[in-house]
Amino acid sequence: MKYLLLNLIIFTSFLAHANNPGSLVGKLTDKEYNNEPLPYANVIIKGSTKGTTTDMDGLYSIDNLEPGTYTIVFSFVGYQTQEIEANIIAGKVTEINLPMAISAASLDEVIITTTIKRESEIALLLDQKKAVEIKQSIGAEELSRKGVSNAAGAVAKISGVSKQEGSSNVYVRGLGDRYLNTTLNGLSLPSNDVNKKNINLDLFSSDIIENISISKAYSTKFYGDFSAGNVNINSKDYTGNGFLDVFTGTGFNTNAISQDFVRSEGTGYFGYYGRNDHNPFAVVLSHGIDPVSAGTPINVSYGASAGKSIHFKDGSRISFFATAAFENGFEYRQGTTRDFTLTEKKAFVDSAEEYEYGTTTTAMASINYKIDNSNTIKYNSVFINNSSDVVGYFGTNGNGRNRDAIQNTDEGFYQMNVQFDQTKMFVNQLLGTHKSGKIEVDWGFGYNYVNADQPDRKRISLENYHFALDNNPATNPIFYSNVDYDNQRYFQKITDDEYNGNINFAYDVSEKAKLNIGYNGKSKTRDFNNIRYGYDILQGNTPVTDVHNFNSIFSLSNLQTNQNTDGIYEIKVIKPTPGYSNTNSSGLSENTYQGRLDVYAGYINAELKVGDNWLFVPGVRFESFEQYIAFDVINLGLKGIDNIITKDNLFLPSLNVKYSINEDQNLRFSASQTASLPEFKEVAPFVYEDISTRVGGNPDLLEKGFSKIYNVDFKYDWFFSNSEILSLGTFAKIIKNPINLVVGADATGTQRYFRTGDKATVYGFEVEVRKNIITDENDNTNLSVGLNATYMHTSQDLYSRIDGEFYDVSFNKTKENLQGASPFLLNADISYSPTFKNYKPVANLVFSYFSDRIDALGSGQLGNVIEKGLPTLDFIWKNSFKNNFEVNLSVMNLLNPTVKYIRETTLGDIVVNSSNGKGVTDYKRGMDVGLQLKYSF
Repeated sequence: MKYLLLNLIIFTSFLAHANNPGSLVGKLTDKEYNNEPLPYANVIIKGSTKGTTTDMDGLYSIDNLEPGTYTIVFSFVGYQTQEIEANIIAGKVTEINLPMAISAASLDEVIITTTIKRESEIALLLDQKKAVEIKQSIGAEELSRKGVSNAAGAVAKISGVSKQEGSSNVYVRGLGDRYLNTTLNGLSLPSNDVNKKNINLDLFSSDIIENISISKAYSTKFYGDFSAGNVNINSKDYTGNGFLDVFTGTGFNTNAISQDFVRSEGTGYFGYYGRNDHNPFAVVLSHGIDPVSAGTPINVSYGASAGKSIHFKDGSRISFFATAAFENGFEYRQGTTRDFTLTEKKAFVDSAEEYEYGTTTTAMASINYKIDNSNTIKYNSVFINNSSDVVGYFGTNGNGRNRDAIQNTDEGFYQMNVQFDQTKMFVNQLLGTHKSGKIEVDWGFGYNYVNADQPDRKRISLENYHFALDNNPATNPIFYSNVDYDNQRYFQKITDDEYNGNINFAYDVSEKAKLNIGYNGKSKTRDFNNIRYGYDILQGNTPVTDVHNFNSIFSLSNLQTNQNTDGIYEIKVIKPTPGYSNTNSSGLSENTYQGRLDVYAGYINAELKVGDNWLFVPGVRFESFEQYIAFDVINLGLKGIDNIITKDNLFLPSLNVKYSINEDQNLRFSASQTASLPEFKEVAPFVYEDISTRVGGNPDLLEKGFSKIYNVDFKYDWFFSNSEILSLGTFAKIIKNPINLVVGADATGTQRYFRTGDKATVYGFEVEVRKNIITDENDNTNLSVGLNATYMHTSQDLYSRIDGEFYDVSFNKTKENLQGASPFLLNADISYSPTFKNYKPVANLVFSYFSDRIDALGSGQLGNVIEKGLPTLDFIWKNSFKNNFEVNLSVMNLLNPTVKYIRETTLGDIVVNSSNGKGVTDYKRGMDVGLQLKYSF
């Protein structure tokens, strides 16, 4: 009996176990990115409808599985699909952890190409969801969909960000160039412009961009010179079996297409100037002034990208990626140019026009060596050549006015300005990632070199230009020659060198705690020099019989020398070579300055998980900086030769907090103290003179060293699907001793930088929504909308008077809005993307708007310069056929609004120019129509 009872118990137990289901759990990781979690991957039981997707940590779980053997299918778009057998045991949990590898494969006529997930909108939303700091990103996928051609256009689509029309300036939360930082792959980038702290984001074409992020809240890994945010460009990478993409395109600007275009003599179609190594005086003697034909104003673009991975038997892999592209563009502007301070100095009302021919050449190559799953080294090299060739004619209808004119102050004043700017930039970076147990090390080293030239700017000034329009050969314009440099040739050179590096040690103390200890630093130097040669017209009232042929006048045969005493002109230089005359001989640089900035910093922060919902990231950064500038300029008399040095140590605490309400909703808080350092261009007293504006630096800024900034942010994010979001945020900043660009209330109206008060405050509110309106049966989006908007309020104290060692200024009011801050910003887009078998069109309508903002503060009785608000509307229609051929159409700037700056005066608003804008104001830019063909092999 007892054996019968024992057998009954065993049999009953066996039946109970047999009816008890088992479970399958595990984690999927991205083999190509150091085994980071792979979210939203599919885990399906083959031959059934049962399955799941991985969560944000790459985890999955399938419960209630009957005991037995199953084939589990693991898949993710662009990654190798893997099938693994799993033996499910009753009452047991079976665990399968799997690294997923990227692949490129073909099946019949359906081609699956590699999709690096850091380019996709879904992946970047997930990254935003997981990030420990407040940031927003836009990837290559969204850039392509919205027809964005460069990094500047990309960041302008992010909430709280706007771009200044006609300029490279980008504003984040109302704070402009001096309050931003720009990095490439986390390493700092230099400026390409003497008047800018940050590099022109227009230079980075979308061909080399994987994604762009803006971190608006401070983290200790960033340099302490952080106010509005850090813009980071991640360059493209590739992992796969190989690909080749080629494209070509054409288009036109509706203003430019009907014009006979001209450009500088001596410049090339591809945007290069071949005489940089020549002595400027030799260039003046041997080359003419008149512009030359630029050909038919049809825009062209073409380029190619290629990538290849080589896998080795030991599991290592080396991947290559390269891309190169060229594009040009023609733009014609017609409007007003006016120099107005308390009174009008010079004006060309509705008679100023500019012909601009621009080029951009980009090339990038990267080598990524994956030693194993724990060690990766990458080398990245970028070359960019950017040029702008502008020919300006001012006073073309004979109505030009100049209060200092000799013959007639009310009409007939005319100027021609022919200006070529070329920037060549080289960026080289070596990056590495290493993991060992609980320790991860990330490091990078970079060297940047920038050569920014403005070679041989030509400026001619005439009076009585209206006589050139009267068809009377007996009456002619004459040269305006109040001083020797009213007719001139100008040469300017800027060279920047920068070494920078960082290293971060991350230690996983436990599942709830992670420690980061790091260092970053940079050493940046700048050399600047310029020289002018003036045409001294020897005889007053020298007639100009042909205003389109100045070469016939400024020829060697008309140069007055000891051998030619009947010449028309002599060549003057301000600083002659020692032992030589300032007439008809080579000279020394008119203005020079050298700047150096050294920054060395260490930091520590901790990522602390409290419970299941809280993440605290306290941190502190210790930073030492030294800033030096030496100058030799002509506009300060005895004070014009000097050198100034300032140094300080910064203690910068920060706290970032994330509370996960649930899997799809986060609350974030950030508080920090940061700093703002004056830039080279803000402290160097060299004055750059355009046709109607003058801007220069102020060495007095170095007296106080830096501005303290206090930052607070609150943010709520609801990720209600993997491609949809609702985000609400509020922010506030206090800036001690803020720096503003101020227009001096003097005879010249020169704009300079001043610490204008004790304190400035900024607070605002942001909202962002991305919503799918129509989806298909596979949950792919057919119709979606996106909107982000920002409202801001700014206020700053103004001193009644500033008495500096170098410059003085006064204000007749005690409060003002912050320079560069738009109270309202709006970006919106609608996307329609149906699928018709092998035809996949995508149509996008993209809108942006910023309201009026202060471009420069007025001083004394002088009103502010205001940049008027501007709406833009773009249409992009992309057409894909069989996944490897595209025909794309774009029409940009559909609304064609008027670009305008005004001066506030007691008599009303006066149209003026901005040193941040073009040489023409109150103009319409025209629409840009483009067609592109792209083929993928």
